[in-house]
Amino acid sequence: MLRIKRVPTIVSNYQKDDGEVAVGGCGRNCLRECCIKATAPSKPYSTTAAAVAVSSQRVDLSKKIGIARRRRLPNPKSQIPDLGSGPGSGTRARAKLPLYAFKKVNKIASEKPDVSACARDLPVAFLDSLLLGEWEDRMEKGLFRYDVTACETKVIPGNYGFIAQLNEGRHLKKRPTEFQVDKVLQPFDGSKFNFTKVGQEEVLFQFEASEDGEVQFIPSAPIYVENSPSVVAINVSPIEYGHVLLIPRIFECLPQRIDHESFLLALNMAVEAASPYFRLGYNSLGAFATINHLHFQAYYLATPFPIEKAPTKKLTTTTPHEVKISELVQYPVRGLVFEGGNSLEDLAKVVSDSCIFLQDTNIPYNVLIADSGKRIFLLPQGSRRTIENNPKPLKYLECYAEKQALGEVSAELLDTQVNPAVWEISGHMVLKRKKDFEEASEENAWRLLAEVSLSEARFEEVKAMVFEAITCSIFEDASGMLPKEASLPVRGIVSNKKGSSVMNGHHECLVRQ
Repeated sequence: MLRIKRVPTIVSNYQKDDGEVAVGGCGRNCLRECCIKATAPSKPYSTTAAAVAVSSQRVDLSKKIGIARRRRLPNPKSQIPDLGSGPGSGTRARAKLPLYAFKKVNKIASEKPDVSACARDLPVAFLDSLLLGEWEDRMEKGLFRYDVTACETKVIPGNYGFIAQLNEGRHLKKRPTEFQVDKVLQPFDGSKFNFTKVGQEEVLFQFEASEDGEVQFIPSAPIYVENSPSVVAINVSPIEYGHVLLIPRIFECLPQRIDHESFLLALNMAVEAASPYFRLGYNSLGAFATINHLHFQAYYLATPFPIEKAPTKKLTTTTPHEVKISELVQYPVRGLVFEGGNSLEDLAKVVSDSCIFLQDTNIPYNVLIADSGKRIFLLPQGSRRTIENNPKPLKYLECYAEKQALGEVSAELLDTQVNPAVWEISGHMVLKRKKDFEEASEENAWRLLAEVSLSEARFEEVKAMVFEAITCSIFEDASGMLPKEASLPVRGIVSNKKGSSVMNGHHECLVRQ
């Protein structure tokens, strides 16, 4: 078991030091049964009952957001729902939160937003109004550990425009904790910090699919543990404006592993936000996730991430999903780019199948959802595998966290205290020391990120295995029906290096020889 000591990011004010005992009883107004009445209703609530029409609640928040933005935004609510336990007929009132019910979309708009035109004001969707208004409200209540809007930020001169932020408030005075870094899938441990332990005041709203196919908003909807709603909560150590956590099916206490349903939920959030400035990110265990409770992160930044500007090379288009898969070129981290698809579900399925394969194969990875859900970047790191009964056991020690644990990262890079998770890999460098901020350069950023990337040879191997996994999944969905040879989903996409080839497998999927 390979472990590393590092300071975990504080995402909630209720996150405790190891061995520190929570307040008994619990008296914290958390999301567990001690603070949420557990009795279920006779049937699940309807998003249409007592719903408030979105059009009547819409607020104009067409303001510039990002590096040049330091403005307060209006709150979209007439009043903040009471999240506490109140009196009522001698029993505790059921906890309530706003509920945003999104409309399921069948097709993503093919037109890409012009992210580079940041000076132009764009209309803001209602989800933005709700999220930003609630986030601003929590800022005014002092729930964040520091004011991220006061953090100095700059675009580093160069071809890619890496973004550097000086965030000394994120440098924690908390003792390091040991994390296992050589196992991507680990069982959920309820004794450790998880998101059911956050205070209800840190949760902004419930986020669910609408039952009637239309967008609905309920300002104060009961929280039913039995329904295990997905929720959006603040990150109390924000990297940027509007930094939140999307926690799918929170009461199911899922470990940090992507599944089809959770990834589709994240894509729906990106589509619903309808803002090129809003991105979602995901870190697997072993790729700098430190909380083993399924969650995505998201925030606003009104400048393109360098990874979004990097050139790509098309590899293939899957059939029948019509998802185009490309690879990054001329970027310090090797990765795959997914876009298109006949539907949002098709795009979600192809990407989540890839993620599921990586985590099941113990390969750490990061995901960036950009362009309002139109483009997804999948960035595998390394895996640590020993092939048994081999006279020369093969070990892959390319994961940056494992390199740290094994002392294979230079002291110069370690001193920066930058943990290259999804935001850093995408080009947003969060620096904790003023010296590093003042000396930030494209060369330094490139050198750090190159340490994270798979080698070319290893990337070719991982890429080939990912495509095989996607192909097998497509054939399984087709109930074993083999499509025509001309329509093979990933024909000709595996490595063309000597010793690798593609053929039809016994189980109607592609295998390597």
